[in-house]
Amino acid sequence: MQVDPRGQRFAAALTTVVLAIVVITGNAWLLAAQALVFAIAVVAGVRFSPYGLLFARAVRPRIGPPAEWEDAAPPRFAQGVGLAFALAGLVGYLLAVPWIGMGATALALFAAFLNAAFGFCLGCEMYLLLRRLPAPGRTG
Repeated sequence: MQVDPRGQRFAAALTTVVLAIVVITGNAWLLAAQALVFAIAVVAGVRFSPYGLLFARAVRPRIGPPAEWEDAAPPRFAQGVGLAFALAGLVGYLLAVPWIGMGATALALFAAFLNAAFGFCLGCEMYLLLRRLPAPGRTG
């Protein structure tokens, strides 16, 4: 499956805004909503996440088709990493340990901002690095 890389940056920009609000306010419900967005992207694919659907219906028709497509696996993995940090942050906020909530959310915010502002997907790069590692038990 291929995805429009501009959609990934659009989703990262929305995620950046949501996570910045969470860091400022400590709103666990908003973080839970963002975790749900991450979970949908992991399970259904980034094209079918709420942000992906919004991009496909409201933005792409106005800007036209992409010059190139990219593999959906790295962004999907990145959404899983975002989900892990969002869940860790949610646990921190719900257990009244705000420094864990804020710290985990801030790390996810940093990764989302890198993608939105510079097109650098940290989770995608992690995916590619992990793919290059030799499989356990395999030599050569």
